[in-house]
Amino acid sequence: MPINDDVVVVGGGLAGMTAALAAAREGADVRVVTKAESTLRQASGLVDVLGYLPDADGPVVDPFDAVDRLPPEHPYRRVGVDGVRAGLALFDAVADYAGGHTDRNALVPTVGGSVKPTARYPASVAAGLASDERDALLVGFETVVDFDAPLSADRLAAAGVPFDASGVTVAFPGDFRADAPVTRLARALDENERVEREGRAGVGESLPVRRALAERVAPHLDGAERVGFPAVLGVDDPDEVRAGIEAELGVDVFEVPTGPPSLPGMRLESEFEAALDDAGVAVTAGNPVVDFERDSGRVAAVVVERNGARIPHAADQFVLATGGLVGKGVDSDRDGVREPVFDCHVAAPDDRYEWFDDDPFGDHAFARFGVSTDDELRPLDAGGDPEFDNLRAAGAVLGGYDLAAENSGSGVSLATGVVAGQRAGELATADGEAATGNRDGGESAVGSEASEQTTASGEGDP
Repeated sequence: MPINDDVVVVGGGLAGMTAALAAAREGADVRVVTKAESTLRQASGLVDVLGYLPDADGPVVDPFDAVDRLPPEHPYRRVGVDGVRAGLALFDAVADYAGGHTDRNALVPTVGGSVKPTARYPASVAAGLASDERDALLVGFETVVDFDAPLSADRLAAAGVPFDASGVTVAFPGDFRADAPVTRLARALDENERVEREGRAGVGESLPVRRALAERVAPHLDGAERVGFPAVLGVDDPDEVRAGIEAELGVDVFEVPTGPPSLPGMRLESEFEAALDDAGVAVTAGNPVVDFERDSGRVAAVVVERNGARIPHAADQFVLATGGLVGKGVDSDRDGVREPVFDCHVAAPDDRYEWFDDDPFGDHAFARFGVSTDDELRPLDAGGDPEFDNLRAAGAVLGGYDLAAENSGSGVSLATGVVAGQRAGELATADGEAATGNRDGGESAVGSEASEQTTASGEGDP
């Protein structure tokens, strides 16, 4: 038997979760169908709206002011500045992030010593902004090899930041395996586990890991007024972990976003999952969408395969948010480029040599592959007409922009997710109310007619 909802969102990443929340806010019954866990845990946890413009020197200061300078096929041009702001407003209602007080991008140091323009960032990152003139000490751990603190400090200095940065690498306190995952270190800080060390006169003693960490860092402060660690300061309660280390050191503490597995991304994923649960959104995870059913010019259902059974998920409205080339929401082979769930049209040059540029840092056409849409975010066929009247697309499955070069991935996911989800929710609830009204009206008419016939025949007399 098919499972029926008002709105089905295919894809459980940032765009899909945003679309689901936006649709639920319109009163729709919403289901997210996803084959895998969210890619947020692989992301930095930062929310970039627009960091760079094509052929422009330097980062964008005000991303909202720059939207009108983007090409007309860019997703931001479809949803407009109002759509971008709506996406961020929904995000602000879900996540406890900083940056919402201004339209200007903040400059956030990241792994490797680069500085990234971003619109929203976790509170754990706030004390590390590159615009802050206080001197900073970066601390790396011997077993967290993707963050080289001395190298990052040197690169920040070369980038011209307005403060002195230094870096040091220390051993994480405690008897942890050399290959212990960052989540294990974070859990130890969450619980403030006791660790062993050699005390005075060679006598062993134990102390809380946060204090032990602070004691290893303190001799290297040398006047620094803030200390940055790789983003391992707790999984469940980074604020408490950070506050505890700050109390021991007497200076502000911040996290530097690092690569996967990303604890800031995992924390953000948890916040969105809690929001979906609070909104009553159903989530069907772990099984791929293998087919869909159509009804004339509409999608009738998507088909999920589970334990060999094909289970239809029917709805009035659908949102496609399966990601781009990296997430396999857009697929390619020697025959061309395609969108594999609904077989939506994806424009691409016939000559594969036109897909890329000889310069590794050049303008690569493949980076902009994705579905084209109308202003309602409905995917368009090769002739420019909507593929389906009740299907909308959001996030990296959209074409017309280079999320890596622009630093715009999260912003596009939020803006298009909220617009697609809101429209799907509006239409689904309007259709549901119309259907209910027709059904109620029909039942009333039938009931009235039956009553008249019964009375006329005398069968209704006592």
